[in-house]
Amino acid sequence: MKLIRKNQGASLIEVLIAALILGTALLTLTSLQTRSLQFNQSAYLRSQANILAYDILDRIRINRDKATEYDLALANAAPTGTKLSEKDLKSWLDAIAVLLPDGDGSIDCDAKKCTVNIQWTEQLSSVIDENETLIFTYSSQI
Repeated sequence: MKLIRKNQGASLIEVLIAALILGTALLTLTSLQTRSLQFNQSAYLRSQANILAYDILDRIRINRDKATEYDLALANAAPTGTKLSEKDLKSWLDAIAVLLPDGDGSIDCDAKKCTVNIQWTEQLSSVIDENETLIFTYSSQI
């Protein structure tokens, strides 16, 4: 008389398929977390650029009658004078250099309106070493 046994437990192939699915899911979650961190860093840098633009515009509004003294081109060295506008520009450019990677700024003012440009370099991907220069532009009446 032969005894018929029922299959009990999981076969090896079922375990391997489950491990493959679990591994794929974990890799997907890791990739998602990495992209989330990159987007978070990008949002942080854009927020810093926004704060810095508002900062210099507030300084210009305080010294409104000397607004044209705040004109500054990209890649210009920070002023070293003792006038309020020169101190403001130096402080602002120093803050840009500290808060934004490869950061720089420019300002174009006339008697009624100022345009502030802030540029920085942002890494596009953690896998490849590719960077993009971003420019934040803000215009306001003073």
